[in-house]
Amino acid sequence: MHNMLFEQRVVIKTESLPWQADSLSGVYYKPLAYEKNTRGHDTRFVRVAPGTEIDCVGSAGEEILVVNGECRFLVDDKTLNARQGCYLRVPHGKSFKLMTHSGCLFLEKRNQFCATDSKTVFTDMALSTWTEAQGNLRMLTLHEFNGEQVALIQWPAGQHFFSISHFCGEEVFVLSGEYRDEFGRYPAGTWMRNPHMFEYNPFCQEDTLLWIKVGHLPYPG
Repeated sequence: MHNMLFEQRVVIKTESLPWQADSLSGVYYKPLAYEKNTRGHDTRFVRVAPGTEIDCVGSAGEEILVVNGECRFLVDDKTLNARQGCYLRVPHGKSFKLMTHSGCLFLEKRNQFCATDSKTVFTDMALSTWTEAQGNLRMLTLHEFNGEQVALIQWPAGQHFFSISHFCGEEVFVLSGEYRDEFGRYPAGTWMRNPHMFEYNPFCQEDTLLWIKVGHLPYPG
């Protein structure tokens, strides 16, 4: 297992990790958190080489956030064209295909869905309506289910919050800009997992785009 103690904070700057070759040709990854079980919890940063096609056989749910490049997903006989900021969510047992002509990078989370969370989701941030959020933030909700919330956040330069915490934890991926708190600075490509009710004081000195997921980690005890 790797980074599976959910009561601990984990911060990984993916630029610092080497790429590992996947068993699938043209696929490389950087492990972020996983169980040894091949169908267990798995969070990783993935690079797919140009000209690659992947058949993604049904798992216990899969999420993909496209970080760079372009690709196409074939889901339920529909072709979905994806680019930076596109989010795909495929429920339990459903297979799909990924194809890329020019190559792409994405954050991938597998085998972490509630069995009753059966909705397929595809959102392109460039074609979606954002809403005003707390402070001067803007938010694009991607998915909500049973206390879990997934969203993209546009965080403007100079915005500072104090004593942020989330019931059942939080994950953050920095798409662009730089996220900061009293513990450090987190450039684009950083993945962070904060445990249940972990308090910190986040801010940004430049416009920053974040993917955030809250309310989904195990309750302590």
